[in-house]
Amino acid sequence: MAHAPWWKQAVFYQIYPLSFQDTSGNGKGDLQGIIDRLAYLQDLGVDALWISPCFPSPMADWGYDVSDYTDIHPELGSLATLDRLLQTAHQRGLRVLLDFVPNHTSDQHPWFQESRRSRHSPKRDWYIWSDPGTLGGYPNNWLGYFSAPAWEWEPATQQYYLHSFLKEQPDLNWRNPEVRRAMQAVLRFWLERGVDGFRVDSVLPLVKDAELRDNPPRSETLVGKDMGPAGMQERRYSANQPEVHAVLRDWRGLLDSFPGDRMMAGEVYTMDLALGAAYHGRDDELNLVLSMGLLNLPWEPRRIREYVDACEASLPPGAVPTLVLGSHDEPRLGTRLGEAQARVAAMLLLTLRGAPFIYYGDEIGMQDGRIPPHLQRDPWPQSSGLSQHSRDPARTPMQWDATPAAGFTSPRSGVHDPWLPVHPDYRERNVEAQRRQLRSMLNFYRRLLTLRRSDPALHAGAYAPVPEVPEGCYAYHRRHASRDVLVALNFGAADRELALNDHRSGNLLLSTLPDREGQVQLSHCRLRGHEGIIVHVEPEAG
Repeated sequence: MAHAPWWKQAVFYQIYPLSFQDTSGNGKGDLQGIIDRLAYLQDLGVDALWISPCFPSPMADWGYDVSDYTDIHPELGSLATLDRLLQTAHQRGLRVLLDFVPNHTSDQHPWFQESRRSRHSPKRDWYIWSDPGTLGGYPNNWLGYFSAPAWEWEPATQQYYLHSFLKEQPDLNWRNPEVRRAMQAVLRFWLERGVDGFRVDSVLPLVKDAELRDNPPRSETLVGKDMGPAGMQERRYSANQPEVHAVLRDWRGLLDSFPGDRMMAGEVYTMDLALGAAYHGRDDELNLVLSMGLLNLPWEPRRIREYVDACEASLPPGAVPTLVLGSHDEPRLGTRLGEAQARVAAMLLLTLRGAPFIYYGDEIGMQDGRIPPHLQRDPWPQSSGLSQHSRDPARTPMQWDATPAAGFTSPRSGVHDPWLPVHPDYRERNVEAQRRQLRSMLNFYRRLLTLRRSDPALHAGAYAPVPEVPEGCYAYHRRHASRDVLVALNFGAADRELALNDHRSGNLLLSTLPDREGQVQLSHCRLRGHEGIIVHVEPEAG
């Protein structure tokens, strides 16, 4: 390609702003904290930042209930702070994505306040209101991701409104052209300020069935997992409506009208890869579709390879995979897999084709925090009844150093405690300590990212799985022109003999374990327990 857009090979880094760096002393992270840590992110070697919601919000769902789409939450900063963040990030060669939440607003948003005022309100049809069902109950059987049912009664106007998530998050009516124009103006507002793109939240439920028909029960065996009560239904009418594609095409047209390869990555939360791939459209919808399957599958090499191969096969021409191993909605990578396999997972994520996403703190192996019940903030367990599914443990403050509060918040007098407790291991597991440790997780990530950026096979090469590998292993080639790089991963604790039908040798570029260097023979290469290796394969002689 004469011009490959920057995002096709970029490494994205998700920042949960409340937990990254507090500079005000109120115990909550802020945009100035991100500015102060941009040098760290540049040194780490990522290309772009995805900042989870930073707009004004009552914080019923910690920013995903937006009350003003064109401002910054005052505890996080101001529009001027955001402008400084964009300017400083761009000076350091970093792109910035904001989190766009189009499915719903806060119930405190002026649009909803006007909508709920009267059945005759000019904004009544900006949301989804309905009379009771024929027997006087809910309008239909739809279940929410956070609660069941997905309807809330409004006594003042004697109708229900739809909320796919919390009742404080009423769903917008995307069949209304005025809503589409208003939200298009929101995107334009941020693009004109210099934002490089958006991570789009909850793409699938954006448009609902016009007749509000009942969803059928889920009949198939679900691979992976699903969110909350809604996972008990086949969301035939409450999600994945054909009209979503037209909305995405409108947004893509707007993005493409701006210079600088503006882009959007969409959260299409599904294990159905063909369904996800359809949201690329004909290269006129989402630029990147976030593939969430690796968060949900058992950590087994056969299952992982099948998923990656299917993901590759599902993509339309020109599209690239976008794999995710950590997020603010899931247990942390280090907790799910343990530190040894977390290194293997990092090697997998950063050597596969496409545009990977790293969740803040995974680069130092952060673990899920321990949150006493009286300090829990996540509303999902209370609303869904799934008490074991609190997302708070994966959102604890970034661990910068061994000072009180892990360097997350200012130590001056009068400082508040962090909004969530810092993990007790912060004195040993922190950025400052790991910078000094040659074999630390942080320095392993830095080497991986440097290698990915410098090696054309890793950042731009084709993917080809190795068909025959020992049980418990996964291996693949990345090839670009004449350069061939082999990645071999051992998912278990026992040593394995990687005896490929290949008589070539190669130079070891990186191992997840120390004390290994030099040449590797592909026909008889030992992989130690929990070891992953990256090998530059030499061309055959002659």
